[in-house]
Amino acid sequence: MAALNIKKGSSSHSAYDLRDPHAQVESSHTLAVLVDNEAGVLARVIGLFSGRGYNIDSLTVAEVDHKGHRSRITIVTRGSLAVIDQIKAQLGRIVPVHEVHDLTVEGRAVERELALFKVAGTGEKRVEALRLADIFRASVVDSTLESFVFEITGTPEKIDAFADLMRPLGLIDVARTGVAALSRGV
Repeated sequence: MAALNIKKGSSSHSAYDLRDPHAQVESSHTLAVLVDNEAGVLARVIGLFSGRGYNIDSLTVAEVDHKGHRSRITIVTRGSLAVIDQIKAQLGRIVPVHEVHDLTVEGRAVERELALFKVAGTGEKRVEALRLADIFRASVVDSTLESFVFEITGTPEKIDAFADLMRPLGLIDVARTGVAALSRGV
């Protein structure tokens, strides 16, 4: 395989550069889907994604209207704008789906995730884990002489950054809720 060396700002194209210059860039999108809270709805939504080869990066589901028996599914997925538009159209055709919103393109949104981190360590590593947890505003929700469980809430990027810092300090396990998101304003 030939190596490709392109300088920044260079306008020349290499015969080895096989990327389609007209291809749309994939980006992450957060979709909010309001559905009837009934058996099988989540399976149908997930089936739509898996049947067409779309990946789900994050998925959260909870009932948001007890009287109306409605749930909100928040899905984070990746794709070009054309793929995301196709996903939204296909979701809209599922009978118990009432609304589909792409929070990424409809305006500003608030996205948060909750995570639990189990970190084992003693001595300096233990002290450093506590110091970093304080900086990230993570709470200690369980503690033994050998480990901590930290609870942290924030953007997925904040959760990823905390995980990266905890790995060398003895990260044992992680549990993440997935993204919960709402559009800002009225």
